[in-house]
Amino acid sequence: MSASLAPERFDAPATPSAVDARPVIRSAADVSNLVNRGAAIGSDARVVIAIALGGVFLDAYDLGALAFGVKDIAREFSLTPTGTGFVASAITFGAIIGALIGGYLTDKIGRYRVFMADMFFFVIAAIACALAPNAWVLGGARFVMGLGVGIDLPVAMAFLAEFSRLQGRGNKAARIAMWCPTWYAAISVSYLLVLGLYAVLPESHSGWLWRLILGFGAVPAIVIIAIRSRYISESPVWAANQGDLPAAAAILKRSYGIDTRVEADGSAAKIAPRKAAWSNYGKLLRGVYLRRTVLATVIAVASSFAYNAVAFGLPVIISSFLKQSMLTTILASLALNLCFAFVGGLVAVRTVPKVGAWKLTVGGYAFQLVSLVGLAIVGRPENGAEVVTAIAFLAAFLLGQGFGPGSHSMTFASLSYPTSLRGVGVGFNQTLMRSSSTVSLFLFPVLSAALGTKVFWIIAVAPLAGLVALLAIRWEPSGYDVDAEDFEPARKG
Repeated sequence: MSASLAPERFDAPATPSAVDARPVIRSAADVSNLVNRGAAIGSDARVVIAIALGGVFLDAYDLGALAFGVKDIAREFSLTPTGTGFVASAITFGAIIGALIGGYLTDKIGRYRVFMADMFFFVIAAIACALAPNAWVLGGARFVMGLGVGIDLPVAMAFLAEFSRLQGRGNKAARIAMWCPTWYAAISVSYLLVLGLYAVLPESHSGWLWRLILGFGAVPAIVIIAIRSRYISESPVWAANQGDLPAAAAILKRSYGIDTRVEADGSAAKIAPRKAAWSNYGKLLRGVYLRRTVLATVIAVASSFAYNAVAFGLPVIISSFLKQSMLTTILASLALNLCFAFVGGLVAVRTVPKVGAWKLTVGGYAFQLVSLVGLAIVGRPENGAEVVTAIAFLAAFLLGQGFGPGSHSMTFASLSYPTSLRGVGVGFNQTLMRSSSTVSLFLFPVLSAALGTKVFWIIAVAPLAGLVALLAIRWEPSGYDVDAEDFEPARKG
């Protein structure tokens, strides 16, 4: 009978019996439970999740593009290692401020409004980068791009968490982990674009390469803006948390295809709407959230510091190992990212519902620690066997990043907090993580110039710190209904 009535549920006038058959929402908890049970099947919710990853793609694209262009930029603008570090780290400095503001706005005015606004930062900044007449303009444009990145990530992670089911394949942890293969796909796209332009640009115009690569970032940003305006809706859980159950019901029907009815509930009315405030940042450092915040922060900072140093320096590292042409360096970097980092991210997405984020992150950091120590011991390869060993260590590092901290730093940041605190939780996490990125991107050119391959000893401290934090705080966010803490404040995780 239910199958025969399915077309009438959404289009035909409701009879009394049909009305009775519709799910009833009396509180934000009911809305959250509908989403957690896996309502998003064959609906716009999957499109929303795909669009949510757009900012992640652009952030990674820019990092990968600049990695190949930094030498040309330094040569064109006669930059010292310190000046090169300034240009490289400007985007992360902007993201520090953007994340702090974006986290608050995501909880204050809603996911939808913030989501629709932040892409304009990418468009303006990408064009300005391509036309930059000097290093100061280039650094300023990358700072503006960082503002967009910082604002985008808290809202993107909120959408991934709040448009996904709690358990099973494609659960919240798996959907959030999708940010990692998206990141590596973007890195690979930037490498492929570099490869294509490198092949077609005349030698006399090779200085245009970095400008074309950075400017191209405006194209996907414009596409994302157009698609978002059609498919993106507000998070139904956030709307319900603000006390607007009719709006939540409308979103459920549009994005999930679920026709619900709203009923007043005296007991639900006693639960005040969860409003955003700057003081919510303080809640992250109290009670049960303190230990989760500490763990998520250490994971994010350690992952960012190690990955940015290695990924940003990957073309430089490979070229010093292989002593080959630019073409060889591009192809080797592309192969390592696709075959190991990207594949590791896909493994994380498939396995986290069963294995859990904690175990995968421990395993990933172990891979990285061994790899970095190995690279430090090998040093600058002197023969073919040492080159193969060094490349294998780089591959193992990227594989560990993919299935471990690279995927789940966002899982811990997003799923350690309920809906009312998710924006500020991710924003706070991103502020500290981006601070780590700024330090690593600024220091890597300086330290690598002074220490050579001995810099790997310093980088190895990052995964070691991550392992210590994970072994001290055994918090598993995957499969845990953290949003219920908004409705049951006494509940502990």
